[in-house]
Amino acid sequence: MHLFNTAFGVAGLAWRGELIVAVSFPEGAESAAAARLKKHAPGAVEKTPPPAIGKICDEIAGLFKGAPSDFTGVGLDEESYPAFDREVWRLTRAIPAGKLKTYGELAKALGDVAFSRRVGQALGRNPFPLIVPCHRVVGAGGAMTGFSAAGGVDAKRRLLKIEGALAPDLFDLGANGSRNR
Repeated sequence: MHLFNTAFGVAGLAWRGELIVAVSFPEGAESAAAARLKKHAPGAVEKTPPPAIGKICDEIAGLFKGAPSDFTGVGLDEESYPAFDREVWRLTRAIPAGKLKTYGELAKALGDVAFSRRVGQALGRNPFPLIVPCHRVVGAGGAMTGFSAAGGVDAKRRLLKIEGALAPDLFDLGANGSRNR
């Protein structure tokens, strides 16, 4: 695993070969990021990442500064997860930056809007946040619900503003009218 700084705090990434095993959404402390990673990658130890993994870490850090990112080609170690979860994650990965989908829309794409709760549960188990951009999934009518990462719904809203899916509000503007991030 590798821990690295972002504008939101310390994030982390665990890998096996060329596949990502887990991502830690930024936390306030290294120990919290490491603990979150170890839930999905028990026994992971801090080490220098190979170049391809280091590039993903750099892109994640850049995302929190507003840099465009595209994680669609990143390989995930997801075979041990239920097929339903993997399908939810596949659909979620297809949501482009700056766009939102609802739990109901994903459920309908899976065959039945009644799957909405199951979609939310699958996203709650997502070990690959940011690469599987669960922050782009919202409740009906755009309600900011169901975000278990550090910072909760406020972090989700902040990230969606960075990606351009939500407009900045009064509290996002600095004294000179420029956007705060």
